[in-house]
Amino acid sequence: MNAARTYSLPDAGFEGPLEHLLELIEKRKLLINDVSLARVADEYIAYARTMEAHPVAETADFIQVASTLLLIKSKSLLPSLELTESEQGDIKDLEHRLKLYQLFRDVAMGISSEFGVRVMYERSFVPQGTPLFLPDQYATVDALHEAIHGVLKNLPKKVFKPEARVQKVISLEEMIKRVEDRVLTQVKMRFSELTKNDPDHKTKIVSFLAVLELVKQGFVSVRQEARFDDIHIEKEGVDTPRYQ
Repeated sequence: MNAARTYSLPDAGFEGPLEHLLELIEKRKLLINDVSLARVADEYIAYARTMEAHPVAETADFIQVASTLLLIKSKSLLPSLELTESEQGDIKDLEHRLKLYQLFRDVAMGISSEFGVRVMYERSFVPQGTPLFLPDQYATVDALHEAIHGVLKNLPKKVFKPEARVQKVISLEEMIKRVEDRVLTQVKMRFSELTKNDPDHKTKIVSFLAVLELVKQGFVSVRQEARFDDIHIEKEGVDTPRYQ
Protein backbone atom coordinates (compact mmCIF):
# COMPACT_ATOMS: atom_id res chain seq x y z
CA MET A 1 0.00 0.00 0.00
CA ASN A 2 1.28 3.43 -0.88
CA ALA A 3 1.77 5.45 2.27
CA ALA A 4 1.77 8.70 0.33
CA ARG A 5 -1.81 8.18 -0.84
CA THR A 6 -4.27 10.30 1.13
CA TYR A 7 -8.00 10.04 1.77
CA SER A 8 -10.33 12.90 2.50
CA LEU A 9 -12.32 11.92 5.60
CA PRO A 10 -13.28 15.18 7.35
CA ASP A 11 -15.60 13.50 9.85
CA ALA A 12 -12.79 11.34 11.26
CA GLY A 13 -10.05 13.95 11.18
CA PHE A 14 -7.33 11.77 9.64
CA GLU A 15 -6.03 10.74 6.25
CA GLY A 16 -5.61 7.14 5.20
CA PRO A 17 -5.33 3.78 6.95
CA LEU A 18 -1.77 4.23 8.28
CA GLU A 19 -2.65 7.61 9.79
CA HIS A 20 -5.63 6.14 11.61
CA LEU A 21 -3.64 3.15 12.83
CA LEU A 22 -0.81 5.37 14.06
CA GLU A 23 -3.30 7.61 15.83
CA LEU A 24 -4.73 4.63 17.74
CA ILE A 25 -1.24 3.55 18.85
CA GLU A 26 -0.12 7.04 19.88
CA LYS A 27 -3.35 7.59 21.80
CA ARG A 28 -2.37 4.68 24.03
CA LYS A 29 1.31 5.77 24.08
CA LEU A 30 2.44 2.41 22.72
CA LEU A 31 5.47 1.46 20.66
CA ILE A 32 5.02 0.24 17.13
CA ASN A 33 5.27 -3.56 17.41
CA ASP A 34 3.10 -6.61 16.97
CA VAL A 35 1.85 -6.39 20.58
CA SER A 36 0.61 -2.84 20.06
CA LEU A 37 -0.97 -3.74 16.75
CA ALA A 38 -2.84 -6.61 18.36
CA ARG A 39 -4.23 -4.30 21.07
CA VAL A 40 -5.67 -1.79 18.59
CA ALA A 41 -6.82 -4.37 16.00
CA ASP A 42 -10.42 -4.59 17.26
CA GLU A 43 -10.95 -0.84 17.23
CA TYR A 44 -9.39 -0.48 13.78
CA ILE A 45 -11.49 -3.34 12.33
CA ALA A 46 -14.61 -1.80 13.89
CA TYR A 47 -13.88 1.44 12.06
CA ALA A 48 -13.19 -0.36 8.76
CA ARG A 49 -16.68 -1.86 8.94
CA THR A 50 -18.19 1.63 9.00
CA MET A 51 -16.58 2.54 5.67
CA GLU A 52 -19.09 0.70 3.50
CA ALA A 53 -20.50 4.00 2.28
CA HIS A 54 -17.12 5.12 0.90
CA PRO A 55 -15.89 4.22 -2.60
CA VAL A 56 -14.39 0.77 -2.99
CA ALA A 57 -11.04 2.18 -4.12
CA GLU A 58 -10.65 4.01 -0.80
CA THR A 59 -11.86 1.23 1.49
CA ALA A 60 -9.66 -1.43 -0.14
CA ASP A 61 -6.50 -0.16 1.57
CA PHE A 62 -8.27 -0.05 4.94
CA ILE A 63 -9.45 -3.65 4.47
CA GLN A 64 -5.93 -4.74 3.54
CA VAL A 65 -4.49 -3.30 6.75
CA ALA A 66 -7.41 -4.72 8.76
CA SER A 67 -6.72 -8.22 7.42
CA THR A 68 -3.10 -8.01 8.60
CA LEU A 69 -4.22 -6.77 12.01
CA LEU A 70 -6.67 -9.67 12.23
CA LEU A 71 -3.77 -12.04 11.56
CA ILE A 72 -1.71 -10.40 14.33
CA LYS A 73 -4.67 -10.58 16.72
CA SER A 74 -5.14 -14.28 15.97
CA LYS A 75 -1.47 -14.94 16.63
CA SER A 76 -1.65 -13.17 19.99
CA LEU A 77 -4.66 -15.23 21.09
CA LEU A 78 -3.27 -18.50 19.75
CA PRO A 79 0.50 -18.57 20.42
CA SER A 80 0.72 -22.05 18.93
CA LEU A 81 -0.62 -20.78 15.60
CA GLU A 82 2.01 -21.25 12.93
CA LEU A 83 2.16 -18.56 10.29
CA THR A 84 3.46 -19.02 6.78
CA GLU A 85 6.50 -17.13 5.58
CA SER A 86 4.25 -14.87 3.50
CA GLU A 87 2.02 -14.05 6.49
CA GLN A 88 5.02 -13.25 8.67
CA GLY A 89 6.32 -11.01 5.90
CA ASP A 90 3.01 -9.13 5.81
CA ILE A 91 3.23 -8.44 9.55
CA LYS A 92 6.84 -7.21 9.37
CA ASP A 93 6.03 -5.15 6.30
CA LEU A 94 3.14 -3.43 8.09
CA GLU A 95 5.33 -2.59 11.08
CA HIS A 96 8.09 -1.25 8.81
CA ARG A 97 5.73 0.91 6.76
CA LEU A 98 4.06 2.26 9.88
CA LYS A 99 7.42 3.29 11.37
CA LEU A 100 8.45 4.96 8.13
CA TYR A 101 5.13 6.75 7.94
CA GLN A 102 5.56 8.06 11.47
CA LEU A 103 9.07 9.28 10.62
CA PHE A 104 8.05 11.05 7.43
CA ARG A 105 4.96 12.55 9.03
CA ASP A 106 6.95 14.05 11.94
CA VAL A 107 9.60 15.42 9.58
CA ALA A 108 6.94 16.86 7.27
CA MET A 109 5.29 18.67 10.16
CA GLY A 110 8.61 20.31 11.03
CA ILE A 111 9.29 21.29 7.44
CA SER A 112 5.81 22.75 6.99
CA SER A 113 6.36 25.12 9.90
CA GLU A 114 9.60 26.41 8.38
CA PHE A 115 8.72 26.26 4.70
CA GLY A 116 8.89 29.69 3.07
CA VAL A 117 9.85 31.49 6.26
CA ARG A 118 13.56 31.83 5.50
CA VAL A 119 14.63 31.67 1.87
CA MET A 120 18.27 30.60 1.65
CA TYR A 121 18.57 30.56 -2.14
CA GLU A 122 16.62 32.76 -4.51
CA ARG A 123 16.35 32.35 -8.24
CA SER A 124 18.95 34.44 -10.00
CA PHE A 125 16.87 34.74 -13.19
CA VAL A 126 13.13 35.09 -13.51
CA PRO A 127 11.84 34.80 -17.08
CA GLN A 128 9.42 37.41 -18.34
CA GLY A 129 5.78 36.47 -18.28
CA THR A 130 5.02 38.05 -21.67
CA PRO A 131 5.14 35.43 -24.45
CA LEU A 132 7.26 36.32 -27.45
CA PHE A 133 6.99 35.10 -31.03
CA LEU A 134 10.34 35.19 -32.79
CA PRO A 135 9.95 33.65 -36.27
CA ASP A 136 13.09 32.53 -38.05
CA GLN A 137 13.98 33.13 -41.69
CA TYR A 138 11.84 30.19 -42.84
CA ALA A 139 8.62 31.42 -41.19
CA THR A 140 7.47 33.57 -44.09
CA VAL A 141 3.88 34.40 -45.00
CA ASP A 142 3.99 32.04 -47.99
CA ALA A 143 5.44 29.20 -45.90
CA LEU A 144 2.81 29.62 -43.20
CA HIS A 145 0.07 29.77 -45.83
CA GLU A 146 1.35 26.57 -47.44
CA ALA A 147 1.58 24.80 -44.08
CA ILE A 148 -1.97 25.75 -43.10
CA HIS A 149 -3.24 24.74 -46.54
CA GLY A 150 -1.55 21.34 -46.13
CA VAL A 151 -3.20 20.80 -42.76
CA LEU A 152 -6.63 21.68 -44.09
CA LYS A 153 -6.10 19.50 -47.16
CA ASN A 154 -5.23 16.45 -45.07
CA LEU A 155 -8.14 16.79 -42.66
CA PRO A 156 -10.41 13.74 -42.77
CA LYS A 157 -13.38 14.29 -45.05
CA LYS A 158 -16.84 13.01 -44.41
CA VAL A 159 -17.78 10.41 -46.96
CA PHE A 160 -21.39 10.46 -48.11
CA LYS A 161 -22.50 7.02 -49.20
CA PRO A 162 -24.90 6.85 -52.16
CA GLU A 163 -28.48 6.17 -51.24
CA ALA A 164 -30.14 3.14 -52.76
CA ARG A 165 -33.86 2.61 -52.98
CA VAL A 166 -35.04 -0.94 -52.59
CA GLN A 167 -37.82 -1.74 -55.02
CA LYS A 168 -40.58 -3.82 -53.53
CA VAL A 169 -40.96 -7.23 -55.16
CA ILE A 170 -44.20 -9.15 -54.81
CA SER A 171 -43.90 -12.14 -52.50
CA LEU A 172 -44.38 -15.72 -53.67
CA GLU A 173 -47.53 -16.10 -51.54
CA GLU A 174 -49.07 -12.99 -53.11
CA MET A 175 -48.23 -14.17 -56.61
CA ILE A 176 -49.74 -17.63 -55.95
CA LYS A 177 -52.98 -15.95 -54.86
CA ARG A 178 -52.95 -13.76 -57.97
CA VAL A 179 -52.46 -16.73 -60.31
CA GLU A 180 -55.22 -18.66 -58.53
CA ASP A 181 -57.65 -15.78 -59.02
CA ARG A 182 -56.76 -15.48 -62.73
CA VAL A 183 -57.14 -19.19 -63.35
CA LEU A 184 -60.49 -19.31 -61.54
CA THR A 185 -61.87 -16.58 -63.78
CA GLN A 186 -60.27 -17.62 -67.11
CA VAL A 187 -59.75 -21.42 -66.70
CA LYS A 188 -57.08 -21.26 -69.43
CA MET A 189 -54.37 -18.68 -69.91
CA ARG A 190 -50.84 -18.20 -71.15
CA PHE A 191 -47.84 -17.30 -69.06
CA SER A 192 -47.16 -14.22 -71.17
CA GLU A 193 -50.63 -12.91 -70.30
CA LEU A 194 -49.85 -13.33 -66.64
CA THR A 195 -46.67 -11.23 -66.80
CA LYS A 196 -47.43 -8.73 -69.56
CA ASN A 197 -48.17 -5.96 -67.03
CA ASP A 198 -45.01 -6.71 -65.02
CA PRO A 199 -41.96 -6.03 -67.24
CA ASP A 200 -39.57 -6.49 -64.33
CA HIS A 201 -37.69 -9.79 -64.71
CA LYS A 202 -37.78 -10.32 -60.92
CA THR A 203 -41.58 -10.34 -61.00
CA LYS A 204 -41.52 -12.84 -63.90
CA ILE A 205 -39.32 -15.16 -61.86
CA VAL A 206 -41.75 -14.99 -58.91
CA SER A 207 -44.65 -15.65 -61.31
CA PHE A 208 -42.90 -18.72 -62.72
CA LEU A 209 -42.24 -20.07 -59.22
CA ALA A 210 -45.90 -19.47 -58.32
CA VAL A 211 -47.03 -21.50 -61.35
CA LEU A 212 -44.66 -24.35 -60.42
CA GLU A 213 -46.04 -24.37 -56.87
CA LEU A 214 -49.61 -24.57 -58.17
CA VAL A 215 -48.60 -27.47 -60.46
CA LYS A 216 -47.10 -29.20 -57.45
CA GLN A 217 -50.34 -28.71 -55.51
CA GLY A 218 -52.35 -30.12 -58.46
CA PHE A 219 -54.30 -26.89 -58.89
CA VAL A 220 -53.20 -26.25 -62.49
CA SER A 221 -51.53 -28.12 -65.33
CA VAL A 222 -49.11 -26.57 -67.82
CA ARG A 223 -48.16 -27.33 -71.40
CA GLN A 224 -45.38 -26.04 -73.69
CA GLU A 225 -45.48 -27.16 -77.32
CA ALA A 226 -41.92 -26.18 -78.25
CA ARG A 227 -38.74 -24.92 -76.64
CA PHE A 228 -38.96 -21.26 -75.65
CA ASP A 229 -42.64 -21.30 -76.64
CA ASP A 230 -45.26 -19.73 -74.42
CA ILE A 231 -46.50 -21.78 -71.47
CA HIS A 232 -50.19 -22.64 -71.44
CA ILE A 233 -51.78 -22.80 -68.01
CA GLU A 234 -55.04 -24.65 -67.38
CA LYS A 235 -56.97 -25.37 -64.22
CA GLU A 236 -57.13 -29.02 -63.24
CA GLY A 237 -60.69 -30.41 -63.04
CA VAL A 238 -62.36 -27.61 -64.99
CA ASP A 239 -65.36 -26.15 -63.22
CA THR A 240 -67.66 -23.36 -64.13
CA PRO A 241 -65.48 -20.24 -64.24
CA ARG A 242 -66.17 -17.34 -61.92
CA TYR A 243 -66.72 -13.93 -63.51
CA GLN A 244 -66.04 -10.72 -61.67
